[in-house]
Amino acid sequence: MNATEPRRRWWPRSVRARTALAATSTAAVILATTGWWMHHDVYRQSTQIVEEQAQDQLLGLTAQVEQGVVPVNQGTLPYEVVATGRRAAVAYGGGMEEFAPRTRHVLPVPPQAELRPPPDDDSGRGYAMRPLRIPGRHDSKPWERFGKDSREYLVLYSDVRADELSSDQVATLGIADEATVRVYVVVLPHAAEEIAETITEATDRRLLWAGAISLLLISTVIYLAVRIVLRPVEAIRVLTASVTASDPRERVTVPAAGHEIAALATTINTTLQRLDDAAAQQRRFVADAAHELRSPLTTLLASLEVALAYPERADWPAAVTTAARQTRRLQALAEDLLLLARLDTRTPVAGAETVDLAALASRLIEQHPLAERSLTVACDSTAPAHVHGNPDEYERLLRNLIDNAARHAAHRIQITVRSQDAWVVLTVHDDGPGVPTEDAERIFERFVRLDDARSRDHGGTGLGLAIARDLTHRHRGTLTLTPRTLGACFELRLPRAPALQDEHHPLA
Repeated sequence: MNATEPRRRWWPRSVRARTALAATSTAAVILATTGWWMHHDVYRQSTQIVEEQAQDQLLGLTAQVEQGVVPVNQGTLPYEVVATGRRAAVAYGGGMEEFAPRTRHVLPVPPQAELRPPPDDDSGRGYAMRPLRIPGRHDSKPWERFGKDSREYLVLYSDVRADELSSDQVATLGIADEATVRVYVVVLPHAAEEIAETITEATDRRLLWAGAISLLLISTVIYLAVRIVLRPVEAIRVLTASVTASDPRERVTVPAAGHEIAALATTINTTLQRLDDAAAQQRRFVADAAHELRSPLTTLLASLEVALAYPERADWPAAVTTAARQTRRLQALAEDLLLLARLDTRTPVAGAETVDLAALASRLIEQHPLAERSLTVACDSTAPAHVHGNPDEYERLLRNLIDNAARHAAHRIQITVRSQDAWVVLTVHDDGPGVPTEDAERIFERFVRLDDARSRDHGGTGLGLAIARDLTHRHRGTLTLTPRTLGACFELRLPRAPALQDEHHPLA
C-alpha cells in the first residue's frame, strides 16, 4: 500500500476545501493561542489583585498599630502581628492559626535594631515583600493543597518602632518600650486562583462558543470566496478543454480585472495562439512539401510513361537522364525535409568540435563547381576564425549560402571572414538582382522563392536559406540579410572560441 494513501483519504482534493481547511486551521491556532494568553493574563491580573488586597490589608493593620490599637482585621488574608521581646503574637487572624496551631506565633519576630522601612524595601513603599517558609499541618483547610508541610508563601510586612509610640499605646499593645512591632500579611496562592476561576469560568465558555462560531464563519466565507474566485478558472478550463489539435482557434475570455487570473488567461491565449500558428505552419509546410514533391514526380512519371508508350521511338538516354535528374531532386528534397524535422526537435548539438570557419569556406569554394558558370569567387580572411559546433552542420550551412549566392550571382561572389570581439562574422555577397527590403525576412521561410529566383532556380527546393538559419540558431548564432546597393549580402554571426584560437594561433 502506498504510504500516501492514508493521507489522501482525509485530505480533500478540492482547492476550495483545502483553502478553507487551511484557513480554518490557522484561525484555530490563532484563537487557541489568544485564549491561552487571555487565560494566563487573567491569572496574572488576579495575582496582582490579591497582592493589592494584601497591601491594603497591611496598610490598615499598620495604621492601627501606629495608633496604639491592637490590630483587628476582617480581611480574607491571614495576618500576624509580632514584636521583639514578646513570646506570643500581638494579634493574628484571617485563618493564621491554621498554619501551626498551638504555637505562640508562626512568623519570625524582627531583630531588635532593625529600622523602618525594612532593608529589603527598595521601592519606597513603606513595606517589604519576601517569600517565607511557613510550617503547615495536615488538616490545614483552604491552603492544604499548597503544601501540608512547610512551604514558602509570599509575605508582605511592615515595621513600627515602640519608641515612636506613646507609653499608653505601648502598654495597650503589651510590648516593651524598645521593641519593634512587625505586621505580616500572607498572600495565599489559592486566593488568586479563586478570583481567576471566577472570572474565567464564564469567559471560557463564551470564548469557546465564540471561537467555534468564528471558525464556522471563517471556513464558510473562505470556501465561498475561493469558489467565486475560481469561477473564471473553471471557465478557462472548460474552454481550454474544447481546444483540439486540428482546430486550436478557441480563445478564453480575459477578465476585466488585472489580477492573476487575467494574467493566466492571457498566457493561455498566447499559448493557444502559438499552437495555432504552429498548426498553420505545419499545414502550410505539408502543402508546400507535397507541391514540391509533385513537380519532380510528375516530370519523372511523364517521361517514363512516354518512353514506355513508344519504346521504339523513345530517346532512352534522354529519358534516363531526366529520370536521374528528377530522382536526385527528390533525394535532395527528402534529405532537406529530414534535416528540418531533426532541427525542429531542438536536440543538442552532437559531435561538437572546434572548426576553423575561414578554412572551411576556402575548402568549399575549391570544391564547388563555380567555374561552369564563369563566376569569380573571392574569399577574404585575415586569420583563422574558430567556432565551436558540429563540422558537418557548419559545412551544410556554408554550402547552402554559397549555393544560394551561385544561383543568383551575375559575375562575382565575395566571401569575407573576420573576428569581431566575441563573434566570428562571415558574409556572402553576390552581384545578382538582390532582394527587396520587404522580403528580407520572408526569404528565410520554408519553400519561399521570389519571382526572380523561381525563374532562375536550377533544382533548388526553397529550403536552403531556411535550413541555414535553423542551423545558425542551433549554434547560438544569427543569419540576416544586410542592405546593399548591389546584390544580396548574407551576414552570419557565430560565437567565437577564443581560448582554442589563442592556443593554436597566439598572434591572431
